[in-house]
Amino acid sequence: MTPEEIARLPYRPCVGVMLVNREGHVFVGQRIDNPGPAWQMPQGGVDKGESPRDAALRELWEETGVLSRLVKIEAETKDWIPYDLPHDLVGKLWKGRYRGQEQKWFLMRFKGTDDQVDIATEHQEFSRWKWMAPDQLINNIVPFKRHVYERVLTAFKDHL
Repeated sequence: MTPEEIARLPYRPCVGVMLVNREGHVFVGQRIDNPGPAWQMPQGGVDKGESPRDAALRELWEETGVLSRLVKIEAETKDWIPYDLPHDLVGKLWKGRYRGQEQKWFLMRFKGTDDQVDIATEHQEFSRWKWMAPDQLINNIVPFKRHVYERVLTAFKDHL
């Protein structure tokens, strides 16, 4: 696809979850489809007719096994935060229908214990997971998503 064709594509509606434990560390998972360091917070698409809040709770469960009763939603971003995929990935992801994603982020406080996290889900996305200090997130995220994580950290700074 040409850059002009890509620029005309819409963004995929998506949600992201910043899951924070009692110590103030953030859940990150290593993407199973990327052999290099590709840590990210849970995220995923919003289904037709689904609210962003419901999508965030569903994605959290689908990617981490964490049940909604184990979290408290403390904040959400005011605006949707877009990001563009690198051009070489546009045709490979989502059948080339989107230029990137537009995300609504939710900060959720984890009230459970580590043994209640289970990434071995039906459609497993992470090969491993860990809790990471917020100030380490940016340097451990794939470069094309770093500006999104910077905005998320800024939006939720009063809760961290």
